[in-house]
Amino acid sequence: MTAAASHAHHQPDPPRGGPTVQRILLGAQLRRLREASGHSREAAGYRIRGSESKISRMELGRVGFKGRDVADLLTLYGVQDENRRATLLSLAEETNTPGWWHRYSDVLPGWFEVYVGLEEAASRIRCYEVQFVPGLLQTEDYARAVARLDPDVRPDDVEQRVGLRMARQRLLDRPDAPHLWAVVDEAVLSRPLGGREVMRAQLRRLAEFADLPGVTLQVVPFECGGHAAAGGPFSILRFAEPELPDVVYLEQLTSALYLDKPDDIERYLAVMERLCLDAEPVSATQDVIARILNSL
Repeated sequence: MTAAASHAHHQPDPPRGGPTVQRILLGAQLRRLREASGHSREAAGYRIRGSESKISRMELGRVGFKGRDVADLLTLYGVQDENRRATLLSLAEETNTPGWWHRYSDVLPGWFEVYVGLEEAASRIRCYEVQFVPGLLQTEDYARAVARLDPDVRPDDVEQRVGLRMARQRLLDRPDAPHLWAVVDEAVLSRPLGGREVMRAQLRRLAEFADLPGVTLQVVPFECGGHAAAGGPFSILRFAEPELPDVVYLEQLTSALYLDKPDDIERYLAVMERLCLDAEPVSATQDVIARILNSL
């Protein structure tokens, strides 16, 4: 139990995923309070000497929160109950505490930091990969080979990146680990990244992961031709907190997109369902891995 939780029993433990998720939760609550009190974003921005777009960023959980701003907004929205105010103000304070991944910040671009926080908080992660083994399932040597593909990466940064990836994998060992459902293209398993030995060890590791109750692994076979997600890799994250919508994450070379509009999510969920149907059934995964291992 956290120190804060032990002296305030009614306070739930902070959600996993640290500041990222707390910002999203607080932002969503502030948006609901603003709408219920009938104030525009412009009026709210004026009250905290900020702009309409600052309020918009706060409500989306894209920025940290200053206690004074939150207190002023709560007053504007007519929230007078002391307990309610105290809860929201302490949440505001927590949004500025760095997550565990902060110590990797020199190799962690800001756009990816958000993802690590969301991944840490998710109760279900579904991903589709066309080029690499999913980060949460990589061996150290494979992760090292992936990091070295970046022409600008310095040798010490390679180790930092590998360290971050291994630290992210700890979430699969937790008693409340998220369910990971990964669909990978057969090409991913057949491309001997890092050389044959590295790839063989990676395939054996995947076979172990595929046996875990919290991991579902499917392979889309070569003969499947042009499948539904020709657009490239993506992840869909789902959270236990009802206030948090699903998030679709699309990583690009130097940035990422986070989609949380219902239409986008519906579309990607439909693509994911399609991929799961096109892929070999889960029951065949071990055979596919064994076949590729034998051919390496």
